[in-house]
Formats: sequence, structure tokens, C-alpha cells
Amino acid sequence: MTEPLALRSDAEALASPLPPLLAEAEHLATTVLLGDHGRRRAGTGDTFWQYRPAQPHDEARSIDWRRSARSDSNFVQDKEWQIAQSVILWIDQAASMSFSSDANLPQKAQRARILGLAAAILLIRGGERVGLTGLRLPPRRGEAQLMQMAQLLSLDDETDYGSPEAQGMLPHSRALFISDFLGDMQAVEDALLRAADRGVRGALLQVLDPQEEAFPFDGRTVFESMSGGLRHETLKASELKTRYLARLAERKDRLQHLAQTTGWQFQSHRTDETATTALFWLYGALEHRK
Repeated sequence: MTEPLALRSDAEALASPLPPLLAEAEHLATTVLLGDHGRRRAGTGDTFWQYRPAQPHDEARSIDWRRSARSDSNFVQDKEWQIAQSVILWIDQAASMSFSSDANLPQKAQRARILGLAAAILLIRGGERVGLTGLRLPPRRGEAQLMQMAQLLSLDDETDYGSPEAQGMLPHSRALFISDFLGDMQAVEDALLRAADRGVRGALLQVLDPQEEAFPFDGRTVFESMSGGLRHETLKASELKTRYLARLAERKDRLQHLAQTTGWQFQSHRTDETATTALFWLYGALEHRK
């Protein structure tokens, strides 16, 4: 099990060079939440933003007479529009995610957890509410929320492959799923369709070990799932390569198609690639306007 404090520290280090990650709010009428931090635009709120010249449509009571007395024109105080978008994360914690083909490479689970928590840190810095799917951790802001998230993400699941959950998603909110997506594709499709029915948009990030994409096996090879529940032995592993790569490509194509159909975005990431690149992609994906 990964230590929560170490996971949080790694995620903080990854998040620190990036600007605040602000998830784009869609259908604001149903998702506006008043908060202490907001986007710098005029609207309903209590925090002063700027003075602006009064317009003909402004009511007399909205004029700041003290500021106006220092000028030949009348001025109005604009308030900052304080909105917070709920973003729900599902980070795969199943046994398949604990795979690493090289001691110098992180496990898929470690990379997924760091990316998920780093995204949460950036979201919360930007004033968003972040939580976990499955009603495990309702969306909130603050340091305590990040610590609880780190603790929950540090737990492992004994099942071979993970299945995303759509439970707990607020209508018209945002979501992020991080997994190897090597398990039941029907479960992924069901979760995305349920999310789409609620107006939820988001991002799918597939995390793979480089060996899973290259299939560098030859001769007698024993393939075994990380939990030990699945096992396959072959004397000619090289003969499986073409079929394996074709099926992996088909799976990626299906994920891409599901994402496009439901208004999500999809990207694949290898653990031998820099985590910062993946986090920048998440930044753009979660800001994407449909």
C-alpha cells in the first residue's frame, strides 16, 4: 500500500509548476455553487472585483457615490462571480494497476494515483469541489479533502480489473477516469452512458506499461494476472503478438469512440513518459468546451 503522505507529496511536486486547473462549468444554471473562490468575471457575489463606469441600465442604488465623488463620472462596483464546479474522480485501484515491467518504472497504480491527486490539487486551487465516485468522498474543497482523498487512493483492490463507477456524479458536472481500461469494456461503456445521461462530461486517461504496448515476448511464456486468478501458457508467444496488438488497438479505438459519443475526451499514457505531459493534457481536457 502506498503511503498517503508520500503520494500527496509526489502529487504536490507534479502540480506545482502548472497554473490552476479550472474545470469548465457547463449548464451553469444547474451547477452554480457559491464559494470563497471564483472566476474573475462580473456577476453575483460578495467579493469586490473592480470599479467600472456606470451605464444607463445601472440602478442609482448600485452607484458607488464615494468613488464617484473623486471623478466627473459615476462608478459602479462589480462583484466577482463566485462559482465552483464539482469534479468527480475515479482512479482504478484494481490488481492489474500494480503491474510494472521494470524496477525503474512506476507501477501503473502509482502513476494513476499521482496524476489523479495532482489534478485534484489543481482543481481545488482553482476553487473547484473535488470528490471520488461511488459516494466514497462527496465533492468538497480544502486541505482536509485532499488528505482524505490521498488516504482512499492509497488502498488497493483485490479484483483483477477495475470497473468505473458513475454513482455520485452531480448533473452537468465534470469527471475524470484514470485506468488501464484492460478489463470489461461493457462496464466502461455503461458508466459513460450513465454519466452522459446526467450531462456529465470529462476525460478518460488510459495508463499503460510500455511492455503492454510493445508485447516483447518470444518462445515459452506464462502470462498471469496480478492477482493470480488468470493464467495462460504458450510455447510461441511471438505468434500472439499480432493478434494482441490488434486487439489493443481495437480497444483504444473503442475508448476513443465512446469518448466522442458521450462528449468526453480520451488519451493514452505510458509510465515511461513524463507525468507532467499527462497532467497538461488533463488540464486541457477538463477545460474543454463542448
